[in-house]
Amino acid sequence: MVNVLFIVAALLAIQSVCEGAGLKHKFYKKTCPPAEAIVRSVVRKFVAKDPTVAAPLLRMNFHDCFVRGCDASVLLNSTSTNKAERDAPPNLTLDGFDVIDDVKEKLEKKCPGVVSCADIIALAARDAVLTASGGPFWNVKTGRRDGTISNATEALANIPSPFFNFSQLQASFAKKGLNVEDLVVLSGGHTIGNSHCPSFSKRLYNFTGKGDMDPSLDPAYAQVLKKKCPSLADNTTSVEMVPNSSVSFDSNYYTNLLANRGLFTSDVALLTNPAAKLLVDREVKEKRFFRSFRKSMQKMLEIGVLTGSAGQIRHVCALVN
Repeated sequence: MVNVLFIVAALLAIQSVCEGAGLKHKFYKKTCPPAEAIVRSVVRKFVAKDPTVAAPLLRMNFHDCFVRGCDASVLLNSTSTNKAERDAPPNLTLDGFDVIDDVKEKLEKKCPGVVSCADIIALAARDAVLTASGGPFWNVKTGRRDGTISNATEALANIPSPFFNFSQLQASFAKKGLNVEDLVVLSGGHTIGNSHCPSFSKRLYNFTGKGDMDPSLDPAYAQVLKKKCPSLADNTTSVEMVPNSSVSFDSNYYTNLLANRGLFTSDVALLTNPAAKLLVDREVKEKRFFRSFRKSMQKMLEIGVLTGSAGQIRHVCALVN
């Protein structure tokens, strides 16, 4: 029995060490040389029309990797017998699918059946952040393959909620092999983009169930939010996650957080843990934040990847072959 437990532990350790094995820089150098240039060209075209597309693509990348790993399962359509991830509540406001589809269509014409949808998501998010908002550039290893399973219940179980406290956030990230530093740094992705009122309006109108406001929220900022989200019933209005920063990738997320202007409960939660609070203080320095973000993104992009003969290369990102 002891030997069996030892073998199981060893296998788990090997699996952990091999997370991301099979990925490499310029994986498509021989099989599809223009792959990354095609992704970059399409992303730039969309960004030129609408710079706000960067935030949805980055969010899509997060949501994909947190469910079944970075396997493009978030792109699959629901069927008559299965509700897919993209139709789960955390993903109903996801956007950017048209960008991915356009990239895939062009890649299939140039190199049929070669470039995975999972790699397209990873590359498009990186290129969009860099192009639209002057954000950091991070190296993206490629060679991911696409998953064939997508389940809405798994999205609900794995995507961190904006209502999470610190313990819940830490546990959610730890399940993916990410530590507290990754949690604080990747939360900085909220420096771009918008959110709909229901993700935070309880803090304005019914924080403890007694019609009260979250006392940790800056009163002036709360008034601004109340004007934009006049009631708990408003589920269509969206606001910038960081004031005046929806397309500018910078460290203002942390500056606002320290001034009690964090939007989500999960943002404010970072200040409730001493170690996380020290990291928030550190990431206010933009150059440091950019370095940290590169490192944590590269780490996240290796979560649960399918490589080699695992999975498949979808011909259409929304459909299993």
